[in-house]
Order: sequence, then structure tokens, then C-alpha cells
Amino acid sequence: MQTRTRPDAAHPDSALHLRRKRSNAAIGFILGAFVVLVFAITIVKMKNGASMEAFDHVLRPSLLETNE
Repeated sequence: MQTRTRPDAAHPDSALHLRRKRSNAAIGFILGAFVVLVFAITIVKMKNGASMEAFDHVLRPSLLETNE
């Protein structure tokens, strides 16, 4: 009895396989670059002393007027 093999199983380095591999690598690179970009922006904002106060429905001392 002869078994049939799929064409892609016989040649794992076919053109389609290589295109998918390049495409997946490009998407991985883009996602990694986005993560690095978000991390870098976060670090820069923290180092520049950006206000870290969030809107939490609580009276904040920084919003009060001073009577000096």
C-alpha cells in the first residue's frame, strides 16, 4: 500500500512556507517595536516628572487655590 504525502510536507522550505515565515517575522518585529516604543514613552514621561494624578473623583491638594 502506497501512502500519499502532502506537497508541503515533502518540501518544508517551499515558497509559501518562506513567505509565511517572513511575514510572521515582520509582524513580530512590528509588535516588538511597538512595545519598545510604549515602554520608552512611559520612561520618558516618568523621568520628566509628568503629573501622575488620575481622575478619581477625589479632591486633590494640587487643585486647591492657596491664600498667600
